[in-house]
Amino acid sequence: MRIIERRIGLLFAGFLVCFLVIACRAFWLQGVQGAQLASEAISQQSQSIRLPSLRGSLLDRRGNALVASEDAATIFAVPPEVKKPAVAAEKLAAILKLPPSKVLSEVTAESTYSVLAHKVDLPTAKRIERLDLAGIGQDPDSRRTYPQGDMAGQVLGSVGAENEGLTGLEAGEESVLAGTDGERRIVTDATGEPIRLETAQEAENGEDVKLTLDPAIEAKTEQVLGEVGETYAPKGATAIVMDPRSSQILAMANWPPVDPADLSGADSEDLINRATGFTYEPGSTFKAFTVAAALEEKEVTPETSFYLPSQLHVADRVIEDAEARPPISLTVAQILAQSSNVGAVTIGLKLGAERFSKWIDRFGFGRPTGVQFPGEEQGIVPKLDQYSGSTIGNLPMGQGLAVTPMQMMAGYAAIADGGILRRPQLIQQIGDEEVQEPKGRRVIKAGVAAQVREMLEGVLQAGGTASEVSVPGYQLAGKTGTAQVAENGTYSETKYVASFIGFAPAEDPQLLVSVIVDQPQGDIYGGSVAAPAFGRIAAFALPYLGVPSE
Repeated sequence: MRIIERRIGLLFAGFLVCFLVIACRAFWLQGVQGAQLASEAISQQSQSIRLPSLRGSLLDRRGNALVASEDAATIFAVPPEVKKPAVAAEKLAAILKLPPSKVLSEVTAESTYSVLAHKVDLPTAKRIERLDLAGIGQDPDSRRTYPQGDMAGQVLGSVGAENEGLTGLEAGEESVLAGTDGERRIVTDATGEPIRLETAQEAENGEDVKLTLDPAIEAKTEQVLGEVGETYAPKGATAIVMDPRSSQILAMANWPPVDPADLSGADSEDLINRATGFTYEPGSTFKAFTVAAALEEKEVTPETSFYLPSQLHVADRVIEDAEARPPISLTVAQILAQSSNVGAVTIGLKLGAERFSKWIDRFGFGRPTGVQFPGEEQGIVPKLDQYSGSTIGNLPMGQGLAVTPMQMMAGYAAIADGGILRRPQLIQQIGDEEVQEPKGRRVIKAGVAAQVREMLEGVLQAGGTASEVSVPGYQLAGKTGTAQVAENGTYSETKYVASFIGFAPAEDPQLLVSVIVDQPQGDIYGGSVAAPAFGRIAAFALPYLGVPSE
């Protein structure tokens, strides 16, 4: 009996030990390793798919898309699963418009995942899907489209393979335009059959950015600049159109143009937005600021007359006008209209180095304008303590300093709009939020600005340096510039920058245009190269904007 009881006890003890082992194992699996095992089970029974977000659009001032995003696909191969690689490669190459040899190398690569093409439009992706090729698959993607072609290519910029901004506004507004990708999981059963679809994270699209660019004016400006490029074959050129009353930029064109959808033929210099990235010596267009400073300091009036010798010696510099002449007397208004170098330097000497340096700074030269565009250059302006004896013989006529076209536009906008200097505006709305218009600050009195505007009318009248340019029904004003290119510590005798900056109507400016042509061939003068382009742009833009004629 005792033997039986002992056996029962041992059996019970054995069951108890087994139970405790099972309980401990269960506790270990569920309590300690439960999360890890659950995660492994999910990973074995689910597939994660990226949900690409759509990048925000870049819009013109009317709300029309200049750049937009649309759904697309990435075509990939799983080489070990591809059957008859040569046949598959030939079919895919024909649809993707790729060399068959390149596709074949990808579908036979020693890998488990090989990308054949990024950003394939959905109709093309559907054609590939209908081929039903083993080992060929698709991942969701998105791509940029350009509804208005290559308009404003350098300004809008480009994106990379991962839809990240690389240049232009695409890069500058990356934090706004870029969205956040989402994630979706396909859960399968033990046999691998999908049983449900789960969204782990929703994709968040980027916000739209609305620009101040007017598509009609932009198109016309690019057309005119293209004609300049074809005629004079310059190294490059840019033109900016602005409403000086608000400093809103209506057009920003570059030559040669680039296609942001295909940058294969463009080099790094082609991608530069010259309006903000080109620095040059402004030459005679800078004389308007010399005159404005002298008027503001009450050193001259428009009628003040100066005796101007044939040559003017300033330290080691010999200043001459563009064309040889005998000694003459000219008023300040005539000095500006005829673009006299000797006259401008004479006015600068009357101001003196200290006051002249102050006015260069007051008009914003030597620092970025703050326009909403990435990588804006600030130019090169000598500080007062860096002046040499001849510096004051250079600066008043626009030599010895470097500016950007945008800085010149900001300065001329102040003259056109009664003496108020504003930050140029390129972006007017981000998402649903309006961008506040820049208030600006007064740099010269309204009366002085009016005097300069009236004198600049003389540039386009008889005896002026752009007398052949006119727009019927409108009084124009502006200034020509023909500046030698500085290189190797001296000035080139063959390389010039031809420019013109002007506005209309002269008494109440509602349009401001600059045309800057870098190293034109065959003709070098601002009055004959750049000023006529200004006239053609103004002839279109003034009636288009509803500016009443006289």
